[in-house]
Amino acid sequence: MSETTPSPYEPLPGQATSVPRMLLDRVAATPDAEAYRFPMDDHWESVTWGQTGEIVRTLAAGLLALGIRPEERVAIASSTRVEWLYADLAVACAGAATTTIYPTTGPDDVGYILHDSNSRIAFAEDDAQVEKLRSQRDRLPGLGTVITFDGTPDGDWVLGLDDLRELGTRHLAEHPDAVDRAVAGVRPEHLATLIYTSGTTGRPKGVELTHACWTYIGVAAEALDILSEDDLQFLWLPLSHSFGKMLQAVQLQVGFPTAVDGRMDRIVPNLAEVRPTFMAGPPRIFEKVHAKVVQTVAEEGGLRAALFGWAFGVGDQVARARLAGRRVGPFTRAQHVVADRLVLAKVRDRLGGRIRFLISGSAALSPDVAAWFHAAGLSVMEGYGLTETSAGACLVRPDDLIFGKVGPPVPGTEVRIAEDGEILVRGPSVMRGYHRQPEVTAEVLGPDGWLATGDVGELDAEGRLRITDRKKDLVKTSGGKYIAPQSIEMLFKAVCPLASQMVVHAEGRNYATALITLDPEALAQWAAAHGVTETDYAKLTAVPAVRDYVQGSIDQVNARLNRWETIKDFRILDRDLTVEEGEVTPSLKVRRKVVETTYRPVLDEMYSDVR
Repeated sequence: MSETTPSPYEPLPGQATSVPRMLLDRVAATPDAEAYRFPMDDHWESVTWGQTGEIVRTLAAGLLALGIRPEERVAIASSTRVEWLYADLAVACAGAATTTIYPTTGPDDVGYILHDSNSRIAFAEDDAQVEKLRSQRDRLPGLGTVITFDGTPDGDWVLGLDDLRELGTRHLAEHPDAVDRAVAGVRPEHLATLIYTSGTTGRPKGVELTHACWTYIGVAAEALDILSEDDLQFLWLPLSHSFGKMLQAVQLQVGFPTAVDGRMDRIVPNLAEVRPTFMAGPPRIFEKVHAKVVQTVAEEGGLRAALFGWAFGVGDQVARARLAGRRVGPFTRAQHVVADRLVLAKVRDRLGGRIRFLISGSAALSPDVAAWFHAAGLSVMEGYGLTETSAGACLVRPDDLIFGKVGPPVPGTEVRIAEDGEILVRGPSVMRGYHRQPEVTAEVLGPDGWLATGDVGELDAEGRLRITDRKKDLVKTSGGKYIAPQSIEMLFKAVCPLASQMVVHAEGRNYATALITLDPEALAQWAAAHGVTETDYAKLTAVPAVRDYVQGSIDQVNARLNRWETIKDFRILDRDLTVEEGEVTPSLKVRRKVVETTYRPVLDEMYSDVR
């Protein structure tokens, strides 16, 4: 583990000393306010902050009874659910550190992460997660206990959550101040979370994030003054990812309630039921909502499609005028009232009808998609950060939205651009290093505290950041022209409602090509609407009409690109890219090199003829 040294940064006003202190302060400040809401059978239940504090205290005491010691690692392998939050806060209150594991991680990588982190205890969601751990047990001699949320205890190595509660209750009866003493011993520089980057190449690296990282994120977000205790968050993001963890820290600081349900197929229905005031997600979620609405209306055609286009045109005109501080004339205002009542409000209602803003992060969001949401009265605040910066570095302000920019740094963070265009970040949220990899740490984190992000971008005169691409993803054609694939891929997903993924390929080639996958649900809907009787995904991708439709979208993209960037050829793959095959990360980023290697023959085929 990296050496534990105090942070060189002075704490911001109101910044707690540790994550468990944030929780206890929140419990003391608003004990009767709602903390978490979660699905239970066919309804939602909730707990207050006071109840949350008692649950967490008992679980933390149980971990202490199992012998966990300061900064030792406790893993959590589970989807996003309220028990994940309880477990994580209990780990913090016991003075230990959480190792996060995506529930989709394969057994071999689970074994690697648990071994590399030397995790002593692991929480496992169900029998499937327990079985992954059991299959790796021979290489994990230090893993003494597994605690399952929904799985089957075996009375030996695997305990149930109720078993941990019983241990905690007995421990508190014998040592009433055990948890308080553990919390008091946690210092800002102590390890809070070990997050293994999913990475686009090679084995994941363990990012060490301290308590000071999370408490800073919480107080910096509070300083933006865009959230209050009156807000309601809908949280579905993986808590094994730094984006989800960041939102947890912000909630502890600000005190708003959170509805928690990590089932992706329930996002839209849950939004209608919960009616949150804000939600965060990666661009893919917003792309899917946009594509679903646009595709459905286009297929209905006729008067409704015309009305939809008119309404969004008016909405866009009004939204852009307001962003620019221009007055909207009475005729346009009257049109907007009609457009809103007939169309735009119905789009907002799909997301519950109370959304004040949405937050997009983890990858770049298409400006076209952001503008579409804004036209509907749904502002999307785009942010920027890495796992290595506790997910938070920059965030667009609601009163200063500029599509395609991720805003200025959050209070207390610095951003500058290196001579080669790489984005450098310095501040209290930056990791203390990669776990057990000092040489790799030194490659990206300088002695002056500046972190080399690997991203390329630009700062405008007001200090707002625009991301261009990943430094390693920039490609150079055989003609010497540079292409930023991400920008093209983002544009394609904005104009093609059927799109799932696009991988632009041009390195060392004389022109650009692309591998494309389609969204299975959108493709099935399109086929039904166009009288195509085929239902098999792979066969549908080979239907000439499907290729023609995609070609039309490619033509729209090419019309907005420089000549050397245009896509000269493409192939539609007969399946989508998946986490299981290692082609996309659990946070839905494409592993470009993996895809290019897997489909090398397909790519070569597109260059077999001289063009």
